[in-house]
Amino acid sequence: MLGMCRGRRKFLVASLALLFIPALTWLYLSVGSFQVKPLPLSPLEALSSTPVGGAGERQALELRVRVVEEENRALRRELSRPPRSPSAQHPSNNHRGNQSRTHSEEGTGDNESQKAVTVGNSSDCVRHPVVDKCETIHVAIVCAGYNASRDVVTLVKSVLFHRRNPLHFHFITDSIAQQILSSLFHTWMVPAVRVDFYDADELKSEVSWIPNKHYSGIYGLMKLVLTKTLPSDLQRVIVLDTDITFATDIAELWAVFHKFKGQQVLGLVENQSDWYLGNLWKNHRPWPALGRGFNTGVILLLLDRLRKLRWEQMWRLTAERELMSMLSTSLADQDIFNAVIKQNPFLVHQLPCFWNVQLSDHTRSEKCYKDVSDLKVIHWNSPKKLRVKNKHVEFFRNLYLTFLEYDGNLLRRELFGCPSEADHNSENLQKTLSELDEDDPCYEFRRERFTVHRTHLYFLHYEYKPSSDNTDVTLVAQLSMDRCWFTPTLTESVKITTPRTFELLG
Repeated sequence: MLGMCRGRRKFLVASLALLFIPALTWLYLSVGSFQVKPLPLSPLEALSSTPVGGAGERQALELRVRVVEEENRALRRELSRPPRSPSAQHPSNNHRGNQSRTHSEEGTGDNESQKAVTVGNSSDCVRHPVVDKCETIHVAIVCAGYNASRDVVTLVKSVLFHRRNPLHFHFITDSIAQQILSSLFHTWMVPAVRVDFYDADELKSEVSWIPNKHYSGIYGLMKLVLTKTLPSDLQRVIVLDTDITFATDIAELWAVFHKFKGQQVLGLVENQSDWYLGNLWKNHRPWPALGRGFNTGVILLLLDRLRKLRWEQMWRLTAERELMSMLSTSLADQDIFNAVIKQNPFLVHQLPCFWNVQLSDHTRSEKCYKDVSDLKVIHWNSPKKLRVKNKHVEFFRNLYLTFLEYDGNLLRRELFGCPSEADHNSENLQKTLSELDEDDPCYEFRRERFTVHRTHLYFLHYEYKPSSDNTDVTLVAQLSMDRCWFTPTLTESVKITTPRTFELLG
């Protein structure tokens, strides 16, 4: 009986709650509608006297919807308009120019081609990459002899380490360097890398008439004939010395081509020593140059424009005229490049100096960088090379040694999203390695059977002459760089009397 009463009491309370909640809600809304007057933001004030309910309420609602839609359309029109410049709003600020946000090409270091970004719905606000993802970057290098072949490998490693684009190397070589480098790249098997060789012996007649005191010899003059040597359909190329180390992606340097204007065909960094100022010592008489002159360790060449300007004739006439008084070049091709620029300043596009930080004697290279992140290209352009004096030489030396000792096999990485020419040897190797059982305790040994190591022929200077009786002895060694120099001592202690061939794998 008691339970039944309790049940009826709960039912009665619930019923009262259901009746009071709607009543209280209606009372609250009614009082709020009479006491709170909306802000006069629109013509809706005229609706305050409209009767509530029926046709009047429907008309008020339709009118309100139309007014809100009109306000939205007006707001969209206002937002779609480009903002007025500060100079238009404040005539007194005209001298400040456009204060809108700007952007420039990455890695160029100046503001020549900065473009204002338009705010709004314009497509100009979308920044397109200057270098396409799979655009091939062309690099030309003059390399001759055993020593230069060793140096250029360190340069190539530094380029491959940072690169994200396909590369095409154009090597101007003698027979020694071509044999070494062709074997190296064949066994290296780096994806998206193409290599072409050009016989330097065929070019000697083009520059042999120029007396040259530089330690690079006749090969130091061959950059002058690249417009004639490289393929006629090649429009632009980055030219590098072998004693260069990259600290950034070479695509950043390639992007600078887009900043060339007018008749600019040469991209160069100002010389960072006082050589061309003629004040290094008494009676110092350098070749003519524009100001401090320019260094040719890193050059951007617009080959198609140079050919149209008859570059061959231009530099030859300049060299012939200057040699009548100078008698010979001291800095090889650099003297002739500067003499041409002195007469034709419009040819050069000056690059920021961090694209060629020169570690030569009497250099001003420390002004090119304030932080490690500022460094782009390091140039060991002193005969002393790593023994040059510089405030931060230990850092530069360690960076160079890092790439010198870097395992080149680690650079065999694919470029994502960029198709490359099929290398059947590499494909067969990968297929064979994929078939091995990684759980096999002898997996590492079995893998080593099929691994193709990079092969650097004649790492040390050696004039190889094959024996007539085919009794050559080949020493195949795998060792660290710091022990490589003991190889000649080792072979002498063994007293090998037959011809020796050195092949270093790594």
